[in-house]
Amino acid sequence: MGTLSIISFLGFTLLVAGVAWYATRKTNEKSADGFYLGGRSLGAITIAGSLLLTNLSAEQIVGLNGQAFSEGILVMAWETLAAIAMVITAIWFLPKYMKKGITTIPEFIQGRFDENTKAILSVLFLIAFGIVLLPTILFAGSKAFITMFQLPELLGISETACYWICVWSIGIIGIVYAIYGGLKAVAVSDLVNAVGLLIGGLLIPYFGLTMISDDGSISGGLVKLWSENQDKFDVTGDVTSSIPVGTIFTGMMIAQMYYWGTNQSILQRVFGAKSLKEGQKGVLLAAFVKFLIPVIVVLPGIIAFNMFGSELTDADASYPELVRRVLPGSLLGFFAAVLFGAILSSFNSLLNSSATLFGFDLYKKFFSKGATEIQTVTAGKRFGLGLAIVSMSIAPFIINFDSLFSYIQQALGSLSVPILVVVLVGILTKKVPALGAKIVLIGGVLMYLISLLIIGPNMVSSALANAKAEGITDVTQLAVIEAEAYPHYLHIMGILFVVNVVIMLVVGLIKPKTDIYVPKVTDVIDTTPWKYAWVVGGLITLLVLSTYLIF
Repeated sequence: MGTLSIISFLGFTLLVAGVAWYATRKTNEKSADGFYLGGRSLGAITIAGSLLLTNLSAEQIVGLNGQAFSEGILVMAWETLAAIAMVITAIWFLPKYMKKGITTIPEFIQGRFDENTKAILSVLFLIAFGIVLLPTILFAGSKAFITMFQLPELLGISETACYWICVWSIGIIGIVYAIYGGLKAVAVSDLVNAVGLLIGGLLIPYFGLTMISDDGSISGGLVKLWSENQDKFDVTGDVTSSIPVGTIFTGMMIAQMYYWGTNQSILQRVFGAKSLKEGQKGVLLAAFVKFLIPVIVVLPGIIAFNMFGSELTDADASYPELVRRVLPGSLLGFFAAVLFGAILSSFNSLLNSSATLFGFDLYKKFFSKGATEIQTVTAGKRFGLGLAIVSMSIAPFIINFDSLFSYIQQALGSLSVPILVVVLVGILTKKVPALGAKIVLIGGVLMYLISLLIIGPNMVSSALANAKAEGITDVTQLAVIEAEAYPHYLHIMGILFVVNVVIMLVVGLIKPKTDIYVPKVTDVIDTTPWKYAWVVGGLITLLVLSTYLIF
């Protein structure tokens, strides 16, 4: 790592910390609203920046570019379809949430069902954060730094030791931000880092395209990329791909609606808005940028494939390797700082949400019913610290999994379906009782896990054994047989979504709520909707659909 890289890395990192401190110096972090929701003072641009950085971290950039390296542009569905889910969230979900003045999604569930349902949902969120999301963020960030700066060679230690050092270094700094800074510190630092990440993220394809071009131009690079890698520009994945085309209409949209419409770590940024109008504008602005994000999280993977091809065996290393080769030393340090900020953003956003969930939804119910606001915030901070240590201990072991991004999505599938079903049925019906929600929250998770870990593998191994017994040895044929032996996990999510909805409705018919649910409306903030929300949302949706028609 050169001197210029170190200077630019430290300079940008200190700038972000300074801006975050200055912006939050007057916020009362000891109150619940101050620590968890930034005093409900966030504007549209801050919300948009924070949403993008909470979502767009190393596991997204490294993992999706790794999949693009292997499979091409079809993986952009994770980004472009997210824009449609964000439009639905802004127009339909947000007014229903924010009129209640809630702090957490489980708090909404308590109002609709009961306290025990809220507790189950909070525990599911915390399991997802501690075992899946936090460790993958730390691992992906560490992988990026280890590859970009060739740390094992630089430090003279093993790759495994490098992972442990990077994971714990990133984790400790993230703890300081999240546990001691609160949501406003997180959101403000997110905004600065979002600008940096968009600039830095666009520099990678720019330098990459000019490097592979015969005439040193971006257009020349694009023409070469298109002509030499036609198979990488097909959005219709076949049955053996990570996103078969049919899954776009089943589990893909369910995963997107869960993430943007019911996920606490995302919505907490919007709940901190000064008004519903600012919240809607923030989400829609983020949705428009999200539509453009494939330039940062998909295109570089295809450029890397064109540059390295078969010489690189680890697809998830393709993006950091591309960064290392195309960026000048001074910009490498700047990009490392931006990526470091993105990692911290996602990590400390989840920690802040974890502290919120534990403090609001579990501590007061199970540990101290008469806890004051300060005691609740303190308990949340301590829990966040413990969860961070657990995730830092798990993260280095993710090296044993094949595809980082696929691991994240499959693991989250167990929670996303039941949580989305409970929230949707809770909003759309009035007579479905808490019993239905509890059955789905526990049974839905178990059904998915049994399907993914037991039924699916058994059916696949049986199909492969039969194929080999019939003398089929061709690798391509075997891959197709394996893929067709059991539905794709995104299709499983679609099937289980319908099953869980039916379960809740049947419970509602057999044992309906005796007290009809009437949503309570509060006046915590101005809940007048943004008058252009529908128009802007419609335009973003048309942009996404047109992209699919082009490819």
